[in-house]
Amino acid sequence: MKESLTIRLENSITDPQMQITSIPGSADGLRVLSIDMQGRLLGVVAGTLSGIFRMSPSISGLVQTSNNLARVVVDKGEITIMCLARSSVDTERVELTDSLSAILGMLGGKVTVSGEYPGWTPAPESNIVKTMSQLYTKMYGESPHVAACHAGLECGIIGSKFPGMEMISFGPNILGAHSPDERVQISSVQKFYQYYSAVLAAL
Repeated sequence: MKESLTIRLENSITDPQMQITSIPGSADGLRVLSIDMQGRLLGVVAGTLSGIFRMSPSISGLVQTSNNLARVVVDKGEITIMCLARSSVDTERVELTDSLSAILGMLGGKVTVSGEYPGWTPAPESNIVKTMSQLYTKMYGESPHVAACHAGLECGIIGSKFPGMEMISFGPNILGAHSPDERVQISSVQKFYQYYSAVLAAL
């Protein structure tokens, strides 16, 4: 295992506030994994991709497919490893999932794949993007910030039901998303409503 100082130095740029705490515990009455199983577990965890699998070939800087090694729990004789694989390309997500299943299966347990979230391939040249960009520029005198994000969106689910349908996701400014501090900028809601109304009229 790497020392705490080494880990903090390696991540000093991306996570300058990182803290690592080690709390002594008692082994009284506890069972531990066999040396063989310890080696297999550590090997599987080390071999499981956690991070970027592939960048988008069409949009610079956009992660296309990735995996998050989310949890590793050893409790009451059972080992549970949970991953979250995501991609804007369904076939690539399946490829990654198959690879992860093969590695995790080396522990000898059961591998279950669930909660598949349909991908949504970015289409920056679509008519809906062009129409809304032109309207935004006309209304506010500046170009909109058009971007693709590496996250699951409802558009992926809708698009899987209506292949080929042009889609776009936009809204007011959200701060602290997915946290207890999540909130919306009220002034941007007013602007969003004005713009949304104009978009519907234009379409």
